[in-house]
Parts: sequence; structure tokens; C-alpha cells
Amino acid sequence: MGNNSTNTTVLDLLFRAANSNPFKTYCKSAHHEFTYQQFITACIKLSNNIAGKNINNKRIGIFLPNSILFLISYFAVLISGNRPALLNYLLPDIALRKLIDNLEPSLLISDTALLKSKSIIVKIEDYVGLGESSIDETDFRCESTGVGAILFSGGTTGIPKQINHSHKCIISMVDRMEWGWPTTLNEKWLVVAPFTHIYGFLTGVTNPLLKSGTVFIPDAFDPKLIVEKLSSEEITVFGGGPPAIYQALLSVEKFDKNQIPHLRVCPGGGAPFPVAVHKMWKEKTGIPIYEGYGMTEIAPISVNTVENGTKLGSAGKAVPDTVIEIVDIETGREVLKFGEIGEIRVKGPHMMLEYEGNSNETKTTVRDGFIYTGDIGVLDSKGFLSITDRKKDVIFVKGFNVFPREIEEQLMSQSNIASVCVVGKQDDRSGETPVAFITLKTNVDISIIKKYCEDTMLPYKIPSEFIVVEKLPLTPAKKVDRVALKERLV
Repeated sequence: MGNNSTNTTVLDLLFRAANSNPFKTYCKSAHHEFTYQQFITACIKLSNNIAGKNINNKRIGIFLPNSILFLISYFAVLISGNRPALLNYLLPDIALRKLIDNLEPSLLISDTALLKSKSIIVKIEDYVGLGESSIDETDFRCESTGVGAILFSGGTTGIPKQINHSHKCIISMVDRMEWGWPTTLNEKWLVVAPFTHIYGFLTGVTNPLLKSGTVFIPDAFDPKLIVEKLSSEEITVFGGGPPAIYQALLSVEKFDKNQIPHLRVCPGGGAPFPVAVHKMWKEKTGIPIYEGYGMTEIAPISVNTVENGTKLGSAGKAVPDTVIEIVDIETGREVLKFGEIGEIRVKGPHMMLEYEGNSNETKTTVRDGFIYTGDIGVLDSKGFLSITDRKKDVIFVKGFNVFPREIEEQLMSQSNIASVCVVGKQDDRSGETPVAFITLKTNVDISIIKKYCEDTMLPYKIPSEFIVVEKLPLTPAKKVDRVALKERLV
């Protein structure tokens, strides 16, 4: 695999691409366009600003939407010798401040003031028309063992778990993404997944650099606009992600292969794809979706590929140097045979080592050198992995893991709510959607509860329904019977 040198860093990817094609467009939006050389100049300007704060090897939060500014900020933090922490731009204020308090960044880069004296407010206009700095990567070296990105995975305590991915780990991810979805020189990418999500980070930030690609960043996800840009920008790689994205494009009037003449690579992941979506996309576009599987802790894990085979309804075969095993759900120690259903555990050179500052969660997730995914699945005799369910009742919404307990704890903080149980309901567009069953202490307008959720939760975590019941059903063990509640929804 081409970039698995122990000394390669994410900055190396950028500088190699820039040195090979300095005057080629690297990133583009509806309003601005930067060549590789112009982009390097912008990064150096912001890194000098950061250096003026006299901090080194510290956590710097980046709170920006998908944008050229996000890319500039990410690489500027690396150039300045610090560690970029990628904060979800959709986080509501209360949840964001809770995460920032836990992270304790030395600096925050955003388009709005959040930490007052610790903030750098960035505007794209400050980085347009700067001229072109010479590119000398030797001036900006970092260690492959150093932190290349801090990402966050959903947690059961209401605070996302912090994952420090080293440059070495990220490069291993990049190589395996390229193995699964091979690209050629001069690809043009369009990515809609958040750059703060592992899939969006790899397809939008790192992997385009491998072959000096161009990244087009849409202002928002508007299916009609995306279809238009796939054509007008001559997009060759569409970082679609979960099935909901592909379904949205399929719903655009008169959408067919004539509107996407240049498209050739369509990765899929983030949620299991219904076979019907695969067939509809192939029928309309003539291009297959190659589905894969991964998580913030290790990605990708498996991929359907041209060379190694595909199987509809599966997440493909293990990527290189990666072990996938199915173990018994009760103890996680017995490796099951082909065709037997159990918990999926994986290990590989691109796996995380720990959750920063969270030893209990680390011990639960990382055992015997494996990451226990919490997903339920099965391997067939040819090595194809199929995901059948979610352990611990995790709800899968638009490619994101949603932990019921996190929502339940938020709701229980409201004085009018006596008890609550959140379960997943099947949804044709998002895969699943959270539904909250609640019992009340006193009468309260449901709109007030919903407004509270909108103020404190990410949009995809907000329950689509709030169902008031007299009491929650219990199992013989006196635990809330989630199965009964799910059956009620059906």
C-alpha cells in the first residue's frame, strides 16, 4: 500500500500534492476557488496567527461547517505544531459548551466568538488574493506518531468520547480507503458528509490529496443542487455515504445517467443499504454503489470491491491487514463459525488506541487487542460481512450512532418527566429515527419538551415522536421492555 511509511503524515499528503500540481485547483465552493499553492499560502497565514498565541502541541478546536475555511483551519493547526479537534458544527449551544468544557482547548477557530479571549474568528475574505507562497515542506515537519486529528464518537454519558488519531493511523485509513475505492489522477470530488465525521474527514479532507484531486464543497445538502453540481463540476467521485443521501438524489425529477456523465466512483457506508436502493441507483445511473463499513474508532473495516467481489446486502470483505471476527454476545470470547450471528470485533493497524481520559469506556471497547464494535453481524464462508442489528439498542440515524441513554438522560433532566424510554423506529429515508415513550409527573405541552430537545441536542438525535403513556412496560427482570415498545410502533 502506497503511503504506509511509518514517517508519512497528513501534512506530507498536502505538500506532495501541492508540489506536484501547485497551480491546479484544490478546493472550490460556489463563491471561491483555491489552487494548491494559494491554499498553502492561506494555511501559512493562519498558522502564523496561531503561532502568535505562543502555544505548541496543544488542542485547538475547529468549529466550522464544511467549507474552504475548515480545510484551511485544519491544515493551519497542523502546520503550527498543534492538535486539531474537529467539533460538529450542528451541535446546539448548550451541548457545544459542555463538550468544550470537557475538551479544554487552548484555542478555538470559528466564524463566531465562543471562547472570547481564546477565539480566532476566521472569514474567507481574509484568505482570498494573498498571492502564492513558495512550498517548502521541510519547514513544517511533524511526527507520524503525533496527533493528526481529534474526532469524537457518541457516548452514553451525554459527552462524546474523544479519539486522538495519530498521523500514522490516519495514513493507514487513507490507504485502506484507496484500496476499497481506487481513484486515478485528477479526480474531482463532491462530499456531503460532515468533515467532522470520520467518513467525511477521509473523503473530503485527506483522500483527495493522494492524487492531487479537486474538492467541490456545496453550501448545503440540496438534492437538486447536488445533482446539478455533479454535472457542472464534472464530478468523478461522489462521497455520498449513507443510503438516505442516495435516496434523496434518486427522488430528484428526471435524475439519470445523462445528468452525471463524469461520475464513476460512488462509495456507500454509514448505514446498511437496502438492496432496493442498490438496484435503483444502478438502474438510474449505470454505476454501482460499493458499500463499506467503518466507525470513528477504525475505518474502513470492510468494503465491497471490484477486485475482491461484491455481495448485495453485505458490507464487503475485510480491508488489508484487518481481522474481523464474530464472537458470542454474552462474553465476547468465543469466536463463532461462518453463518453464526454475534457481536463484530475487529483489529487492524488503523484502529484507535483509547478514548482520551476515559479508561472505563476504553476497557469496554478495546479488549484483547480488538475493538468491540457493539454491532451484531455475520460472516459468510467467503468473508463477506453482513450487519444484522445494533447491540445495546443503538439507533442508526442517517449514518450516525444514536445512543438512547443519552437522549433519555437529557429528557429526564426535565422536571415534568417521570420516566422515559427511547427506541428506534424504521424509517425509509434515515434508516431509523428515535421515538421517545414518556410518562409525566404533571401535564405539559409536548411542544415544550420538543423545544428543549431542539436547544440541547444534535438534529438527528431529536425524537421524531413523543408518545405519552401511563406506564412503561417491564420485563420479568423489572427492566423496561424495549422490545414491547418497538412492537407497539410496528
